[in-house]
Amino acid sequence: MSSRILLIEDEPGLVLTLSDLLAAEGYTVETAMDGPRGLEKAKSAPFDVIILDIMLPGKNGFDICREIRQEGLDVAILMLTAKTQVMDRVVGLKLGADDYLVKPFDSSELLARIEALLRRLRRENLTPVARFVFGNIQIDFEKGEITKDGAPLNLAGKELQLLRYMVDHRGKVLTREELLERVWEYQPSVTSRTVDVHIAWLRQKLEDNPQSPRYIHTVRGVGYKFTP
Repeated sequence: MSSRILLIEDEPGLVLTLSDLLAAEGYTVETAMDGPRGLEKAKSAPFDVIILDIMLPGKNGFDICREIRQEGLDVAILMLTAKTQVMDRVVGLKLGADDYLVKPFDSSELLARIEALLRRLRRENLTPVARFVFGNIQIDFEKGEITKDGAPLNLAGKELQLLRYMVDHRGKVLTREELLERVWEYQPSVTSRTVDVHIAWLRQKLEDNPQSPRYIHTVRGVGYKFTP
């Protein structure tokens, strides 16, 4: 399956040139030519890399980058800028961009940067997030606040710790042994049955149908996997 790239850029000629270039390299490319549309696309479908211009109509690249990271989206962000000031690069990186490229740039350098980002994504673990959204659930781990359809949910301390660990390792199979080690730190009174009970409690609170969970899946004989 080819990697998916979202290009958010308002220069029509550059959009056409880069779209053709990336498609010729085997990437699946979608485009947006203003900030609000770009953010909408970034949030509505999964992408591997977002190529994001800073100067955009409607909403600038800095704001888009910030909102993408606040949503907890796992995507590499490569920022494009016509500016050469170091501060623009610093701001972008602090807001969560993974790399930057100053216009004008050579197409071979762009492709090299994209390939490097994709290699990093495949090699690295997902980074922990302070906020995360999946389905009708919104989580602010820093504030300890969770809502479902806008209504607050009450999670006990260990439930929240367990959920955060699963979110930080989303898409990966987590054994009961790992959860006991990382969440309960091998407390003498805790057994694998405790893990199962807490998973059941999370499903009751988070899933629309706990008997047929959409997000917290059982991997028979191994453990659990959180799939947002």
